[in-house]
Amino acid sequence: MPRGFQVQATSITIFAHLLFIAITTLVLVWLLHFREGVAFKSSNPIKIFNLHPLLMVIGFILVGGEAIMTYKSVPAKRRSVKVVHLLLHLIALVAGVLGIIAVFKSKKQAGLADMYTLHSWLGMSTICLFGLQYIFAFFAYFFPGAEMSTRATLLPWHRFMGMVIFLLAVGTAETGLVEYFQFLGLFRSQEALMVNSTGFLLFLFVVFVSLSVILPRNY
Repeated sequence: MPRGFQVQATSITIFAHLLFIAITTLVLVWLLHFREGVAFKSSNPIKIFNLHPLLMVIGFILVGGEAIMTYKSVPAKRRSVKVVHLLLHLIALVAGVLGIIAVFKSKKQAGLADMYTLHSWLGMSTICLFGLQYIFAFFAYFFPGAEMSTRATLLPWHRFMGMVIFLLAVGTAETGLVEYFQFLGLFRSQEALMVNSTGFLLFLFVVFVSLSVILPRNY
């Protein structure tokens, strides 16, 4: 029975990696082909805004999901895996912060109000919780590091909060896609198909990442 679970865990992480590639491709095609491209400095606020879904989906959610799976997918010693886990989460955090900055900058340039939708409330909550979780975990598990007994006590809560924040991030992205879908007035078109497919694959990604967490290490 354990052996069967080990094989399943390997398959789960492989499917999650494939979803990473598929979602990244969809987001890039959508923003570069249908949405005028991306730019951090531009007279066109749409290009600046487009950095938001790019950074939040690919940089924050997908890279964050890969960070969660490192303990099941990286065949290395635990110390090395911990470093990879830490660095991937750092990349996700930086991408998330830049994504938030991009949306504030674009709305200011366009003269639009901000922080009035459920999506914005969830998004700000997510990035703040993620930052606090990262800082706390860094000092508890990496440097200077808490006592082993304290680490063991905190570990279930660290995992629980990590998954709560990850699920909150994906839920926030889904609300953002729906919000943007309605704002653009999309219906039955190629772009609508791209947006809906991205949201559906994000759901599958979070399912596979969650499964990789509950299944035992496969090597």
